[in-house]
Amino acid sequence: MADLFNRVLAQAVSDIAQHGFDSAERLTYWIKRLRQAAVASLIPEAILHARLSDMLRSLYRRNIDSGGLLERHPGIGRFTVDKVAPQLRAELDRRVMASANLIKLNRDRAIEQTLQRFSGWASSVPTGGSKAADKRETRTEIRKSLSQLPFEERRVLIDQGQKFTAALSETLALGGNAIAGIWHSRFRQAGYNYREDHKERDGNLYIVRGNWAMERGLMKLAGAQYMDEITKPGEEVFCRCSYQFVYALRDLPDAMRTKKGREALSAARIVSGAGARHDSAVHA
Repeated sequence: MADLFNRVLAQAVSDIAQHGFDSAERLTYWIKRLRQAAVASLIPEAILHARLSDMLRSLYRRNIDSGGLLERHPGIGRFTVDKVAPQLRAELDRRVMASANLIKLNRDRAIEQTLQRFSGWASSVPTGGSKAADKRETRTEIRKSLSQLPFEERRVLIDQGQKFTAALSETLALGGNAIAGIWHSRFRQAGYNYREDHKERDGNLYIVRGNWAMERGLMKLAGAQYMDEITKPGEEVFCRCSYQFVYALRDLPDAMRTKKGREALSAARIVSGAGARHDSAVHA
């Protein structure tokens, strides 16, 4: 299919180089032909959408149905997954739709940029044509956006997969009453174009606003930030960061525990050591 666009582009460049910008009709004709050839040269949207949907549904099955995500959420069981199942399914449907729209927008933009490059070049060629025009270089420059599109579409699929996994993890964490999250940057990963501010967040603890431990007066910010005060992992384009969620008071730095929290934690340890089961022991 790419051969079709290249063939039409070669014809268009040769025609304009020979005749120049001698009429709006000539330019309109070639823009129409190039648009048709560009659309025909790409993988049909229906096929790409099916690939995208299959990829996201496969991630869902691996992370949720098969319990893969639970390995990153110690203490969270199937009960919590079942409880937030409607939100998890809604996130899948939302992500499929959003990703399909993004791919369409990227395609439309690539085609329009290609046509704009052609139009800009063609309208600069004087009437009567130009023997000085470098046709090969012109074709290469004009089709640049379209040539890069398959690579960009693969990146979009990967990025949307990362965003989806991060959203599933957050939904599961909030459903399981997480109180905080430790930011993990992938800045050490070879070839990863990380954001400097995300690197600076690495290892920092961010607090779930209104969590159960704060409502009970067991913990305090102690200089930390709430999660809703910064961007989420995967929220920004091509971000590979993630949260390691914290559920128990005992896993917080001591400075974040209030006096009441320390007392509750101490009491929970005593109760737990006695072999009794108690709600505070579970949460602490």
